[in-house]
Amino acid sequence: MTRPSAQDVATADAVRARSREERRRDTEHRLEWDVDLWVATASEDGAPYLVPLSFDWDGEELLVATPADSPTGRNLTATRTVRLGLGDTRDVSMVDGDVEVLEMDALPRKRGDRFAARAGFDPRAQEGRYCWFRIVPRRIQAWREVNELPGRELMRDGRWLV
Repeated sequence: MTRPSAQDVATADAVRARSREERRRDTEHRLEWDVDLWVATASEDGAPYLVPLSFDWDGEELLVATPADSPTGRNLTATRTVRLGLGDTRDVSMVDGDVEVLEMDALPRKRGDRFAARAGFDPRAQEGRYCWFRIVPRRIQAWREVNELPGRELMRDGRWLV
């Protein structure tokens, strides 16, 4: 079976915009099944930084881990805000969230084990000081093409709109 090209997918998707309910289901599916996402942060003086990280979603919040002294770790600790990107440019879910920083031993073992199983690595066993970053979504948007830009906001102020 051949995989459709991005152009074929874009053409098919451009015919019919998904409803907001479909976009929410698609976003929740991505949160449940994807393993990696893009993490966009900025330093206190506004310098941007973008990095891919593994994550875990428990139905209410996302969990990532990275070295505390990395640019991402420093930015998350300083600003306590983040933008996450799931998917690709032709089917994206953007999550703006508030960040809580936790030391490795502050997270319940079961939750850390779940993260390690999903991500394929255990930050608790890494050299250097890693931290957990718990992210509570505040705003979620999802769209594929220009015909899905209207109504792309699925969550506002931490509440699903659909």
